Amino acid sequence: MFKTIADPADCEVSSVIRFLNANNVKQAGIHRQLVDIYGENVMTDGMVRKWVRQYNDGRTNVHDEARSGRPSVVNDGLVEKVNEKIRESRQFTIRMLCDEFPQISKTVLHQNVTNRLNYRKR
Repeated sequence: MFKTIADPADCEVSSVIRFLNANNVKQAGIHRQLVDIYGENVMTDGMVRKWVRQYNDGRTNVHDEARSGRPSVVNDGLVEKVNEKIRESRQFTIRMLCDEFPQISKTVLHQNVTNRLNYRKR
């Protein structure tokens, strides 16, 4: 039995895919080996096929490509400011926080208050 590696870097997994693909290991075999070493949640069979297809098409970079999208405005400093504001008044509402922090959407504020700061409605 193999030793399991927990929480591998994405580039590590894609490097293994590239290596095994270069050794002519079939896609299903690559996926099976990844699961054996990294565990069930490492990557889906479909994602392995996508990486193999890209390497066969000439890709050499093992890192994910940068994606366009809206950059997050939430950072640790801002989370700490929200947390301080909550501690000032335990009778807060998400709407009050939205007024105080207009750069953060209501949805993101709610997610951060419930998930990241572990505040729950009682």
